[in-house]
Amino acid sequence: MPLLSSWIEAANDPACPFPLNNLPCGVFSVAGGPRHCGVAIGDQVLDVTAMERAGLISLADRAVLDRPEWNAVMALGPAAWTRLRNLLFGFLRAGSDLHSSVSRYLHPLSAVELHLPFSVTEFTDFYASHHHAQNVGTMFRGAENALPPNWRHLPIGYNGRASSVVVSGTDLHRPWGQLKGPNDAAPRFAPCERFDFELEMGAVVGTPSRLGRPVTVAQADAMIFGYVLLNDWSARDIQAWEYQPLGPFQAKATATTISPWIVTRAALDPFRVAAPEREPELLPYLHEPGPMNYDIELEVELTPQGGAPVVITRTNYREMYYSAAQQLAHHTTAGAPMRPGDLLGSGTVSGPERDNRGSLLELAWGGKEPLDLGGGVTRSFLEDNDRLTLRGWARAEDYTIGFGECSGILRPAIAPPWPVD
Repeated sequence: MPLLSSWIEAANDPACPFPLNNLPCGVFSVAGGPRHCGVAIGDQVLDVTAMERAGLISLADRAVLDRPEWNAVMALGPAAWTRLRNLLFGFLRAGSDLHSSVSRYLHPLSAVELHLPFSVTEFTDFYASHHHAQNVGTMFRGAENALPPNWRHLPIGYNGRASSVVVSGTDLHRPWGQLKGPNDAAPRFAPCERFDFELEMGAVVGTPSRLGRPVTVAQADAMIFGYVLLNDWSARDIQAWEYQPLGPFQAKATATTISPWIVTRAALDPFRVAAPEREPELLPYLHEPGPMNYDIELEVELTPQGGAPVVITRTNYREMYYSAAQQLAHHTTAGAPMRPGDLLGSGTVSGPERDNRGSLLELAWGGKEPLDLGGGVTRSFLEDNDRLTLRGWARAEDYTIGFGECSGILRPAIAPPWPVD
């Protein structure tokens, strides 16, 4: 698909992350005012809440853009999503005779505050990159036993904390927890010493499934409203002590940061690609009717306090062994219903080379090979006041689909309300 031209000139720049082809969905406020639903276009955000109130947008027999979240729109389903997209094309395309009617609802992106774009009902995180699983398994179990026996047969995941999903720009604090190193006689309660990031994508469920009714991969794909960048912050030392036998718990509960814009599945359709070759063949319920991965370039930038930003990894979402649609279909097999606003983390996205790895655990190989940031600065794990910024783009010949930044600063631990030795 070529660039769709808009009367908003900034949207026609091939490097602009928000062309008319994109139209990502977010929530914004101006000067501390009420939060409205908005759509990014060029260097502007279009206030679709105000447009619905003015009668310019109607998606149902009731208002659905009158709250500071996109859940009600998502619940309407794909036909309504397409209708909204087509309405916005009509308002914003080059030569539109509705230019004067719409311009009053635009605000400069530089003048707005962005908020969590949807209410997160549930959060599930997966472990679906072969390179990441191979790296982590090799560190702890050796190359021959790196992958668990079930890994090539099903998308492994765990249920996380929806309550600690936050929007880009939200600071977080180093967590406390039980730590027990290999030479410790007993566990101790202390701030995490091996705090890490995880470069991921998040799939946002738009339409629900029914209790007791599994869905196919094709049906799951149609249920997905869109995608966000996702950083599932991880306390590696807390996890090392707690995870057996039931897996991650407090180690993954500190925060999960997402980008402020939901890039719709429709905007990403031109960038679909096939998954890597799988061996052995997956069970029939996980078979895909077509390409379900996406060609999305990803990078992570680390900025030490008082230092210069350094891009520490670059990879691509196309590397995922299991697609979001497969993850969602598998999620329904036991009968649990999915709801609008459910968030599925892809799992850490890592590629085949060292500079493609999506976590410090891999980049610094468990602390044995510290990452050189230049100027004598190294990192094995994150230090207080480090800023992590995730970015992602799907690139066509004459336009770019962007997600906005997914950024957060790790602040020092807050003392608990009891004495600590």
